[in-house]
Amino acid sequence: LIGALFCFVGYRAFLVLLPILGFFAGFWLGAEIIALLFGTGFLATTTSIVSGIIVGLILAVLSYFFYYAGVIIVAAIIGYSLGSGLMVAIGLDPGFIPALVGIIVAVIVAGVTIFFNLQKYVIIFLTSLAGANAMLFGVLLFLGRVSLDSVQTARDAIQPVLQDSWFWALAWVVIAAFGIYTQARSNRTYEFDKSQYVGDWG
Repeated sequence: LIGALFCFVGYRAFLVLLPILGFFAGFWLGAEIIALLFGTGFLATTTSIVSGIIVGLILAVLSYFFYYAGVIIVAAIIGYSLGSGLMVAIGLDPGFIPALVGIIVAVIVAGVTIFFNLQKYVIIFLTSLAGANAMLFGVLLFLGRVSLDSVQTARDAIQPVLQDSWFWALAWVVIAAFGIYTQARSNRTYEFDKSQYVGDWG
């Protein structure tokens, strides 16, 4: 259900979703850093979980008070997850190479967002991709085709979906594309007033 919300109404709901996305992106980032530094499994230790919570809270607060910073942070971290996740999905072991590709994708996504002032379209694109993945992962988890252990091994929720079957990989592309189309069409004339971002929460 959350994945569907992200995929089809992500831009409209982004005012509320941004701090939530900031927390989960930060949680993932903090846990990923500990896993890479100490060579442990993703969320396999108390240290990685605590680090994830701390970084998640910091990014959630930043996202709450600074709309533009929140968009860049979330865009970069989702870009990293997509880049590293796709590398693992094609057969590379989690580690330096997927992390490097993830960093490159994160920098590209953040740079494109800033340079071309494309926050709206970056939000639509990333929420559609992330939402489609969340929907399929939820379905596969319910069907017993993937497990939470697979997330620890892969360090993201993308690789388990892509590796389960080519059908689910194709379904991800189709659902994400439909989400992008739906959001782009419904938000053709709709824009955030970012100057009222914090005020709208009160």
